[in-house]
Amino acid sequence: MRWAAAKPVNKLLEEIKMSTIATRMPAIFFGHGSPMNALEDNRYTAAWAALGASAAQLKPKAILSVSAHWYTRGTGVTAMAQPQTIHDFGGFPQALFDVRYPAPGDPQLAAQVRDLLAPVAVAMDHSWGLDHGTWSVLVKAFPKADVPVIQLSIDATQPAQFHFDLGRKLAVLREQGVLIVGSGDVVHNLRLMNRSQDAPVHGWAQRFNDHIRASLVSGDMQALIDYADQGQDAQLSVPTPEHYLPLLYIAGARQDGEAISIAVDGIDIGSVSMLTAVVGAA
Repeated sequence: MRWAAAKPVNKLLEEIKMSTIATRMPAIFFGHGSPMNALEDNRYTAAWAALGASAAQLKPKAILSVSAHWYTRGTGVTAMAQPQTIHDFGGFPQALFDVRYPAPGDPQLAAQVRDLLAPVAVAMDHSWGLDHGTWSVLVKAFPKADVPVIQLSIDATQPAQFHFDLGRKLAVLREQGVLIVGSGDVVHNLRLMNRSQDAPVHGWAQRFNDHIRASLVSGDMQALIDYADQGQDAQLSVPTPEHYLPLLYIAGARQDGEAISIAVDGIDIGSVSMLTAVVGAA
């Protein structure tokens, strides 16, 4: 019998590495903007749909979402089998309140998240559900609602580094078929918005958005954590941190050397960034 020559060890390791990369789920930060995007078709929702279609080809077994709209004291994770669709807003058309996103939950994944984040205490929550930060983008990206979804809350008492570190702990889930999603806005200042369709972009909003975009593309994770160092631009762009912090979970889930790309970008109503960033391939 003739034996085939063994592959060099370095070649075998490279193939294993490439196989791992090929099966790794991306991590995506969605600049979600207005909840009306759930009903509208525009260049942002088109980009979300394209990302979802691409990610679906990798067959995610579940989605872990970190939404700006579950901002709590302490950390919680939704642990119910059938999370409700939460309409956590007012003043919008009835059609938006009629939207339901009936994706199942995943109590087993919720328990795994709790264990991964130890020694941080994570409450197994049975009262929240899927808020509009999550469903307003997923209704475009995964319209069939057939992938289980859980949400992780954002602890309002903790600094930026804490949230980035949680993202690093969660990164292992990407190797297990879990799509990690953050939903917020890099720039989010509703007090200084302009409702005009052709509203000029505030200079501070554009400068801050450009700084964060450049930091993402260059892989400068520390600049993302130290966003407040941008002085008044940061103060005006991030007057409260809940819409910015989901980005740090996605940045934390990045593997060393992994590329970050920008799927779509823009600033609406002068002061709300729609930047959507993808870690890895989607």
